[in-house]
Amino acid sequence: MDTRHMRFFMALAETLHFGRAAERMNMSQPPFSRQIAMIERTLGVKLFERNSRNVALTPAGKHFMEDCRNVLGQFEDACRDVRLVASGMKGELRFGFMMHAAHSVVPELVQLYAKARPDVRLVLDERTPTEIDEMLVAGTLDAAVTFDCGYAPHLQTVLLARERLRIIMREDHPLATVGQIYPEKLREEKVIAAPAATAPALRSAINSYFSAKGIVPHVVLEPRLQHTIIQLVAKGLGVALIPASLCTGMGTGLISRTLTDAPQLDVVLRVPMTTKNPAVSAFMEIGKSIQRTSL
Repeated sequence: MDTRHMRFFMALAETLHFGRAAERMNMSQPPFSRQIAMIERTLGVKLFERNSRNVALTPAGKHFMEDCRNVLGQFEDACRDVRLVASGMKGELRFGFMMHAAHSVVPELVQLYAKARPDVRLVLDERTPTEIDEMLVAGTLDAAVTFDCGYAPHLQTVLLARERLRIIMREDHPLATVGQIYPEKLREEKVIAAPAATAPALRSAINSYFSAKGIVPHVVLEPRLQHTIIQLVAKGLGVALIPASLCTGMGTGLISRTLTDAPQLDVVLRVPMTTKNPAVSAFMEIGKSIQRTSL
């Protein structure tokens, strides 16, 4: 028994007429009748009562009709779903992003993709930039938003935005009254920054900003997460250079200031070149559509 035999049975069960059922199945009545007889022999059950005038379902036939309707419905759903998955209209997309991007490009990217592909399940995974790079290489992420760390031949890259760094400090900090901060004014400041092992592009930008003026930053704490850095600055443990998008909604007691010749980082969407996930292409196109020159 297969779905073809179920369709023979359903044609007769729904029409209760051998001629019309055979016509529905695009065949003549004699071979159709033989198919019905073969189904009953295979099951060892009488499904129809028939005489020269009428065809009726037996109790077993009525039960079998409901089961066949469910099975055929599930089969049709499976056929439709597999085509949708193959076209990228349904399935799953594992999307990683560095945590600060939740304050910039990620909400819009997710919103637009969810609208364009409502049947694709987005699995969101907040990670550090280094973790994102490792997961893209390992194939455990389908796409990710991170800082551009340079040429990566194994990845497709779409520039989403260029983001400048700002300096944050407590409102009672001596530099809080200064409108624009020069790097020389930070020579003696305690700096809180993510380690290079966690956010290499960000830490490199911070180090380069100081070294361009011959300054070695006095880094006193190296938390992995930007939100932790903000909380430590709020406790007066130092100042920090963070992405501009994180400076909104920091809470009371903190301010941000513009840096002279502020470092700028590229925020990019990356996808493995070897991806086999058809849901990724639309994600990349939406990424291209929200490109911004700066944040």
